[in-house]
Formats: sequence, C-alpha cells, structure tokens
Amino acid sequence: MSVPTTLATNSRRQTPSEFLKKIVGKPVVVKLNSGADYRGILSCLDGFMNIALEQTEEYHGGQLKAKYGDAFIRGNNVLYISTQKQ
Repeated sequence: MSVPTTLATNSRRQTPSEFLKKIVGKPVVVKLNSGADYRGILSCLDGFMNIALEQTEEYHGGQLKAKYGDAFIRGNNVLYISTQKQ
C-alpha cells in the first residue's frame, strides 16, 4: 500500500510537512491508534510527530471525557491529524 506524499488543497498540492506547518496555532483533531481523539489548538510538533496541544479536550466514541489545559501526545500513538472546523 502506498502512502500519498502530497495533499490537494484548493487545487494546489502541498507536502504533509507544508500542511503541518500551516496548521500550527489552529484547532486540530488528533486521532490516536487507541480510537481516542484529542481536540485543541496545535501549539507545536516535531519530526517524530510528537504533538503539543493547548485547550485540549479528550473524546472517546464522540463523548467528551476530559479537558486539559496543555497536552503532549507521543508521535507513535498518532493515527492522523486533521484540521477542526470552528
């Protein structure tokens, strides 16, 4: 199975790295391998996909389970990251 190396946005293609740089400071959803997802403001991330979020909310099965000020998510637990509609 091949993994796409570019993403289509507004008829312009960009690399995943460009996409991630563009969404720093914006609301995101981080889905984990466990099925949980975390929603918050992306404060930073590194080359290992370690993620720091602010104003974080933890969801399981679509239900809010907890709220955190800041959260750190280890990259090997991340299934995907996407922008969150406001």
